[in-house]
Amino acid sequence: MTEILGRADTTITLNSGVRMPQLGFGVSEARDAEASVSEALAQGYRSIDTAAVYGNEDGVGRAIAASGVPREDLFVTTKVWNGHQGCDHALDCAAASLDRLDLEYVDLYLVHWPTDALAECVQTWDGMEQLREEGRARTIGVSNFRAGHLRRILELGGTVPAVNQIELHPHLQQHEMRALHDAHGIVTEAWSPLGRGSVLDEPVLHGIADRLGATPAQVVLRWHLDAGRIVIPKSDTPGRITENRAAADLRLSADDHAAIATLHVPDDAGRIGPVPDDPGGSAR
Repeated sequence: MTEILGRADTTITLNSGVRMPQLGFGVSEARDAEASVSEALAQGYRSIDTAAVYGNEDGVGRAIAASGVPREDLFVTTKVWNGHQGCDHALDCAAASLDRLDLEYVDLYLVHWPTDALAECVQTWDGMEQLREEGRARTIGVSNFRAGHLRRILELGGTVPAVNQIELHPHLQQHEMRALHDAHGIVTEAWSPLGRGSVLDEPVLHGIADRLGATPAQVVLRWHLDAGRIVIPKSDTPGRITENRAAADLRLSADDHAAIATLHVPDDAGRIGPVPDDPGGSAR
């Protein structure tokens, strides 16, 4: 369920009952996470996405602490990486992340990458459920899971992931995964929602942007938001941080959406990140 709270403050109620801001801020490969998160929080972003493997949770934590924003107004996501899969390892990784973030809990904790080892997958999810039960994670989900990986979790009969965070942009529209998510009440979250800039030269997007007095990046972000997805664009530039947040003010037409749909590249050829079927794939 999507609830409109204001200009860029739309939230989505996850299957756990937790409300998550639809437009967030990512810090993967951030040059200075503390500075960029400080800027994002000052500009009104309230959802911050990081991960243990990014190596910047401490900077994110410092920015949060210095922001003066009440903890209950923030939504913080982090993730367990492959080297810490398995129940005990996941619990240890979460404890270390909370220590670096200087937080008592995170709002969303994700399995960052799937593993081909079924037993390890099950054990990791056991640890994730324990974190939720203990209150160290308000809700739990996965990242980079494809259909087969996701069905492993669903077949356990326990907690259904609240979110699957996947690469998704106009060149890789993930129709199969979005349908699977919808069938099970899982929210789709798009990482690299702008395709690392690779989609922004498309004439279709420039045409829409020129008509609306916007930028192609804003058009793409509004396309995501209209579809009910969570997006976490990243930037180290204050002007871009402002620009991305202003995407919430746009209104796209049905014709705009139909035009953007034509930008999908078949057969996974539009993918820019590593293929999730490779459990050793690098962090994005």
